Order: sequence, then C-alpha cells, then structure tokens
Amino acid sequence: MNYMTEVRWSPYVAGVGIGILSWLSFLISRKPIACSTTFAKASGMVEKLVRGDMVDRKPYYQKEKLVVDWQWMLVTGIVIGSLVSALLSGDFHWQWVPDLWASRFGTGPVLRLLAAVPGGICLGFGARWADGCTSGHGISGTMQLALSSWISTACFFIGGIVVAGAIY
Repeated sequence: MNYMTEVRWSPYVAGVGIGILSWLSFLISRKPIACSTTFAKASGMVEKLVRGDMVDRKPYYQKEKLVVDWQWMLVTGIVIGSLVSALLSGDFHWQWVPDLWASRFGTGPVLRLLAAVPGGICLGFGARWADGCTSGHGISGTMQLALSSWISTACFFIGGIVVAGAIY
C-alpha cells in the first residue's frame, strides 16, 4: 500500500490501470471510456432548469438523453479519486494559480482565469466537434485502432506542445 501515498505514480502503473479499466468498460457496459459527453449533458441539464422542456426539442438532446448515467459516475469517480489520492499522498492544498504559471506570469488569479476559461471553452468545443475527448479518442479509440482516434490523439499532443511552447 506504500504506492498509494506517492505524489506521482509511475506512468506504467497508471497506464496499466487505465488499460484494465478500458477492458472492463467494454466487457461490462459494451461502451468505451469517455467523459466529454457528460459535460455537454450537464450544460443541457442546467439549461433545462432555466428554459424548461424547450431543451428536449433540440436534436442533440434527443440523441443524448439528459440523465445521470455511467459516464456521470466515471467523471464523479475521477474527481473523488483525485481528491483521495491527493489526501493520501499529503499533496492536497488549495491553489488558485499553479506553480509553473506563477513562475512565468505571477500569482494573480485574474490573469490565470482570463487564460483558463477561454481555454476550457475551446477545449470543450473541440471535444464535442471531434465527437470525443482525450479519453474517448486517446484511450478508447486508439485501443480499438480507430484511425480517427489516432489522428485526434496526435493533434492533441501537437496542439499541447505548441501551446505550451508559446506560453512558457
């Protein structure tokens, strides 16, 4: 159990764990691991609170029903698992601005929010446009040898390297 208190796990151990989770997901639910649809559904649920049943008439939400499903549980598990891991390793602390960002741009949270919020919106838009996120394409799709997922995953890495290089 000593590995449970490590701040950073071996990428090999984490990769094997994700691989096993992927196999179990296909075996038990016959569905791939994916997360971005959960956020699209969550925004639809929030919109439904404001606009009522008008949301149900949208073609996207006729296909993707606004329910708490297994993907919701996966995303919830990711958040809870991350918290438990940080608590067990003793690495949990509240932090508005990551250290790398602070070393380059200062500790002010406003600039960080001005960069993070549009970045998150672009990420979410791109994930829905590509019909999948890093978990959907990068894990499940590449595991199935889907060409579109290999291309998407290559673009994720290229985009991340270019943006990180431009910022830092």
